[in-house]
Amino acid sequence: MSISMTLRTLSGFDETPAGLAEATLVMIDYQNTYRTGVMKLEGAEEAVAAGARLLAAARAAGTRIIHVVNDGGEGTPYDVRSEIGAISPEVAPLDGEPVVVKRFPNAFHETVLEKTLRDLGVGEHLVLAGFMTHMCVAFTAQGAFHLGYRPTVVAEASATRALAAPDGTVLPAAALHNAALTTIGDLFGVVVPTVDALIGR
Repeated sequence: MSISMTLRTLSGFDETPAGLAEATLVMIDYQNTYRTGVMKLEGAEEAVAAGARLLAAARAAGTRIIHVVNDGGEGTPYDVRSEIGAISPEVAPLDGEPVVVKRFPNAFHETVLEKTLRDLGVGEHLVLAGFMTHMCVAFTAQGAFHLGYRPTVVAEASATRALAAPDGTVLPAAALHNAALTTIGDLFGVVVPTVDALIGR
């Protein structure tokens, strides 16, 4: 089986991952939603632990940090007013770290995320991680790309869930996770496998 060149390679895009010190970290939907109940993700605990390491490294590097949460409304698994929709304590924002509320997979759509980035005076580099890989992480990377940002996605700090494929078979979470990351890496951004790949950059 031959492997095609990525659209990024064909377009001549830089494949260098963002350096933490020069980037803005966007932590996407690290909510309790994904650690228990109907939306529990495979690999969620490992991804939260990786997200905590990423967040600590970013804070140590003086990186600007923005947290994003999905608000699905009262009584839903995404109710930000309740414990189920709260940001997990391991990756909770500190005072002064903005929290952007969204209602669509693309964190830029009908939110203040782009304005918040402008107000922080950020450059073009973003580091993205969170839940779910195939949904909010992928569509936020796409949204960032369309707005002229250069996103880097951290694979081990993201996770998703198994879903039914169109042919009725089960697409395992790991396969969907990798497919989403492959889609991002084909055009919308750089994908790094681990947090360690960014530390010291």
